[in-house]
Amino acid sequence: MSEFASKVVLITGAASGFGEAIACALAKKGASLSLVDRDEENLGKVTEQCKKAGATKVLAVVADLRIEGDIVRAMNETIETFDRLDVLVNNAGIIQLGSVEDTPVESFDSIFHLNVKAHFHFTQLAVPHLEKTKGNVINMASTAAEILSPIAVFYGMTKAALTYFTKTAALGLAEKGIRVNAVCPGACRTNILKRPGLLGPGLDEDVLFGMEEKSSILGGVLVEKQDVVDAILFLASDSARTITGSNLCLDRGAVLAGPPAMS
Repeated sequence: MSEFASKVVLITGAASGFGEAIACALAKKGASLSLVDRDEENLGKVTEQCKKAGATKVLAVVADLRIEGDIVRAMNETIETFDRLDVLVNNAGIIQLGSVEDTPVESFDSIFHLNVKAHFHFTQLAVPHLEKTKGNVINMASTAAEILSPIAVFYGMTKAALTYFTKTAALGLAEKGIRVNAVCPGACRTNILKRPGLLGPGLDEDVLFGMEEKSSILGGVLVEKQDVVDAILFLASDSARTITGSNLCLDRGAVLAGPPAMS
């Protein structure tokens, strides 16, 4: 029997992309899941997938993580339903592309609220519950925290903030027996770049992923969803009991190579 069969995992941004893949993988291992997302339709589909895949129990919470009251409600509903929490996966996030000159300053609060503040708030609320189970937190960061990109100013700033938060939270919560880690994927073909108007003239997914492939020192192979899922399952498991404060890069060495060429 999988160790996750006795555990409750809360996943934010669970209706698509990495969140969906993580939820389905944990469902197959028999975990109980609290799935949080604002996309009610897709969240319902993922919930049904997880039930069919073997999850012990699944709770779907429709919530907008830019609203603090929704975050509190999501955590309260999770504890009321399961009476425990073993793993928190802070996965929800958005991407905002733009340079220093053309990135609207009005976008600052929106992206930082979802990519950083929501992670902090969920972690803060989870602490008393994770202390009881000696559980752990996994944050979804990115290689954008380390690879400087003039076209992703705000996004890179949020991911850098997350890697700092991961280390400081790990240090601060260690005495409670709570581990805190992050995964930092490189470019991966998910739906995060599908938002209309996100990519400007002359910039599309093939261009972005082409730059990532060229920068990989292990060969031109992009990160796949399964790579991220495998890393999260490991960090969430007892096999990683000695690991905390780690920002695990999944990038085929792109960070080591430095910023990719823009042409």
